[in-house]
Amino acid sequence: MFFPEGQIRVQLYGQPCDMRKSFNGLYALTRHGLGADPLSGELFVFISRRATQMKVLYFDRSGFCIWTKRLERGSFISDWSKVKTHVLDWTGLKLLLEGIEPARRRKRYRHEQSSRAMQDSSSCSASIR
Repeated sequence: MFFPEGQIRVQLYGQPCDMRKSFNGLYALTRHGLGADPLSGELFVFISRRATQMKVLYFDRSGFCIWTKRLERGSFISDWSKVKTHVLDWTGLKLLLEGIEPARRRKRYRHEQSSRAMQDSSSCSASIR
């Protein structure tokens, strides 16, 4: 199974999950914890309390599949207090699998600030003349 990268939705469950859960347990968490339809074809990501194990549940045309990854060193998430249930894209999942926490950060440059800076610089050049 290969996914077209731009079309996959990934939902991260924002609380620690018991990694003893298998198909039925993760199905129930998806249905009740995330409020999502497990048969939708989306990927549902669950991470252990110590954040060293991850399970991804999804449904392909013939049945449920689970991917599992266990880290030997490090963790997927550094601080559970900052994690909430949210939707990732395929790239966000790949980053999470590599141990990089995808986070939305402010843009370095904002359009409003750059236009305001241009106005300030033009008024400064007018006063110099």
